[in-house]
Amino acid sequence: MSDLKAARDAAPLDLLDERLRRGEGPRAALAVIVERIRGGDLGALPIVLGLVVIWTVFQSLNSAFLSSANLVNLLMESVPVGVIALGVVCVLLVGQIDLSVGSVSGLSAALTAVTFVEAGWPMPLAMATAIGTGAAIGWVYATMVTRLGVPSFVATLAGLLSFLGVQLYLLGDTGAINLPYDSGLVRFAQLTFVPAWFSYVLVVVAAAWLFVTGHALARARRRAGLSARSTPLLVVRSAAVLAGLGFAAWYLNEARGVGWMFVCFVGLVLAAHYALTRTSWGRSLFAVGGNAEAARRAGINVRRAYTTAFVLCSSLAALGGLLAASRLAAANQASGAGDVNLNAIAAAVIGGTSLFGGRGGAFSALLGILVIQSISNGLTLLDLDSSFRFIVTGLVLALAVTLDSAARRSRAAHGMA
Repeated sequence: MSDLKAARDAAPLDLLDERLRRGEGPRAALAVIVERIRGGDLGALPIVLGLVVIWTVFQSLNSAFLSSANLVNLLMESVPVGVIALGVVCVLLVGQIDLSVGSVSGLSAALTAVTFVEAGWPMPLAMATAIGTGAAIGWVYATMVTRLGVPSFVATLAGLLSFLGVQLYLLGDTGAINLPYDSGLVRFAQLTFVPAWFSYVLVVVAAAWLFVTGHALARARRRAGLSARSTPLLVVRSAAVLAGLGFAAWYLNEARGVGWMFVCFVGLVLAAHYALTRTSWGRSLFAVGGNAEAARRAGINVRRAYTTAFVLCSSLAALGGLLAASRLAAANQASGAGDVNLNAIAAAVIGGTSLFGGRGGAFSALLGILVIQSISNGLTLLDLDSSFRFIVTGLVLALAVTLDSAARRSRAAHGMA
């Protein structure tokens, strides 16, 4: 029974904090939020406050930072590494690490360029081959970890070096392969934007979806004899989302608008969020990350959880590499190199995913990459050396991990660990 309890306690806190739901309405909701913060469950609060501070500082130093044209570029540039970070979240949730996501993304870019440009394969087949290769790499990692007992740090570090070598071999002596500007993938990453009217339709759909799902969950909780959010509170929440997203869509439409690539990234985040919070597979990842042995004794297939996490991570790394090559319209020796690997991992951690496993979520990738890309974009506008970007990003990462450690100790002290 103690192992079963430990596995259950590793699930997301909002599934287990019934003791915090003592009433309905805005006052009760505020009380829940305050008590969670006091208990060390900070959620997205630190990262949201951090974004506000970063945007305020850069806007005060350069008035072009929050211009609609610059924000459009910021969002589009954040997608490739953001997709990679989404895969990193899955691996961190089970308490593992993948140090090769940058190399896998570079290999994917090179493989797509070779098969599409030099071999003349259709673009969909070239993309499927690259993503399938990423999935196979993830399966190999999972096999090494679960069957051979190789630490994920060592397995993926070996992959980082090996796949970088394969990437250089595929690119050959020239070291670069250009993608045609008229190809669908390049147009999608650079020139395809949501029509203004349709962006408002997406905003309405998002707000309506939030209310419908929230209302359905509240009704199910009431039928089970549990407390739930009141309908007026759900209406207020959806109205706030409608107003916020509506303003964002209007402001971005003042320039080129919302890129389809960014919309697809948000769609991936929402799909991952649903899978992690509303399916048994997602709950198993949290349980394994919280206590793998307790999860195993509770009947959870730990090996399958590890395997799906690594496969998803490498597959999304390959997809991110495709998108990065499409943004550049080329695959070269620098694809996936430099700070791509570290930025993807940093984005997941800065966004709120714990390095200790068992805590985090899909929105960590979105929030974290917005912080990192905001820092990079702001320093570029200020015409500062890239060394400052590494310094600032490192300090933000150190602060995020420190907050995570402090919150973890606070949760343990309040019996919420």
